Amino acid sequence: MKEFETYTLSNGMRGIHRQVRSGVTHCALVVNAGSRDELKSEYGIAHFTEHALFKGTERRKAYQVNCRLENLGGELNAYTTKEDTTLHATVLRHDFSRAVELITDVIFHSTFPERELRKEREVIADEINSYKDSPAERIYDDFEDMIFRGSELGHNILGTKATIGRLSTREIRAFVERTYTTDQMVFSSIGNFSVATARNVAERYLGAVTPTTRHFERHTPGAYEPFDTRLARHTHQAHGIIGTRGYGITCDKRLPLALLVNILGGPSANSLLNLSLREKYGLSYNVEATYTPYSDSGIVGIYFSSDHDNCQQCIELIEEEVSRLRREAITPRRLAVAKRQFVAQMAISMEANEGYMLGAGKSYLLYKDIDTLEEAYKKVMAITADQIMDVATESLGQLSRLIYR
Repeated sequence: MKEFETYTLSNGMRGIHRQVRSGVTHCALVVNAGSRDELKSEYGIAHFTEHALFKGTERRKAYQVNCRLENLGGELNAYTTKEDTTLHATVLRHDFSRAVELITDVIFHSTFPERELRKEREVIADEINSYKDSPAERIYDDFEDMIFRGSELGHNILGTKATIGRLSTREIRAFVERTYTTDQMVFSSIGNFSVATARNVAERYLGAVTPTTRHFERHTPGAYEPFDTRLARHTHQAHGIIGTRGYGITCDKRLPLALLVNILGGPSANSLLNLSLREKYGLSYNVEATYTPYSDSGIVGIYFSSDHDNCQQCIELIEEEVSRLRREAITPRRLAVAKRQFVAQMAISMEANEGYMLGAGKSYLLYKDIDTLEEAYKKVMAITADQIMDVATESLGQLSRLIYR
């Protein structure tokens, strides 16, 4: 089967589609609007807007929005990140047009009734409380806040109870008008029908939307000072993150850094950190390294949890593994294994049609391109040991620490 094919609607909105043999169809509208696009007075509004989209449109009440696809055995969902908001649906093949119509209605015709917002504020307050009760989740947000302090990327997606309590229908409409512009959207789909069918259905609904253009630009985060912060959270275990800034998604060094992070603490049991902290010393049940690229920056974080008495030893072992990667080239055998693992992980993730569709939509939105598996394979296999060492030296030289005790 072909990889994704692209098209442009009459109003300028872009679309991508991949035809696969399946009775299930996935589709999504990816909007280039997230928490980094919020004003200081409206922190949390991107996520609050995502919730509010389900609370009624000009032609549907909230329960009608929620039941439209569920009554057909499908589902409608959404999520918000620092840089994008995505509304996505899963339906049977013959219900594709119903899904596109509903997504269009929810994104472009939501009314955000105040009576519904009052209830949703309580839901989000509960979500904030739940997040505060999970140190393994909270520490990521606290660390990212410190890494990007003073920039648009540096605040929590959920906002606070105080800011959410102040947001009204008027503020949400203003945020949507400012950020949900058609030039910052991509419609992505995957299913057992041609790109011509996908384009025709998208044109019927999304193509009828009046084109709009964004009138502001994002600001690249400035330099930051490395930190070593210990916070008293009175947790049963110590939780820690060691990390730094990373490359943006358009940087040529992004892929070597992603491979490096996978070698260091990826999902495989033979990652360097898992072999050291867990298998060799038995100090940590959970240690992992992650790399999150944004459009113009990124973040590398190594998370671990351990008994309080073992925390310092974990820190020393993690930093020793990082230091070794900066001063010693990885062996040819280790690099070959790492490449095969990385490519296989990508291939397996692409087997999940929904995740592949969502990732392709965001990729096309951000840099107007979608790598095929073959293209990605060639890029990964071309990475050298010197490149791995170079990005380790350049990007992992000054590490920051955040520890919950």
